[in-house]
Amino acid sequence: MQKAGYTFTFLSDPNAEVIRRYDLVHAGAGENGHDIARPAEFLVDANGTVRWMNLTENYWIRARPEDILDKAKLLQP
Repeated sequence: MQKAGYTFTFLSDPNAEVIRRYDLVHAGAGENGHDIARPAEFLVDANGTVRWMNLTENYWIRARPEDILDKAKLLQP
């Protein structure tokens, strides 16, 4: 992350602990029937409060980047 210059936190969840904690499991939807994360996007403020979220059951449907940026601009003080 540092080599690439990213300044935000990445989450790695190889045991699906976080997706289970936040009820984001798409049961059996992965390869060979494995559980995978349900498609979701979140905007989280500096205090860790979720300010906006987009959840879907269909992994083909995602928020468009420009829509997320518009939402983020609305949340700025």
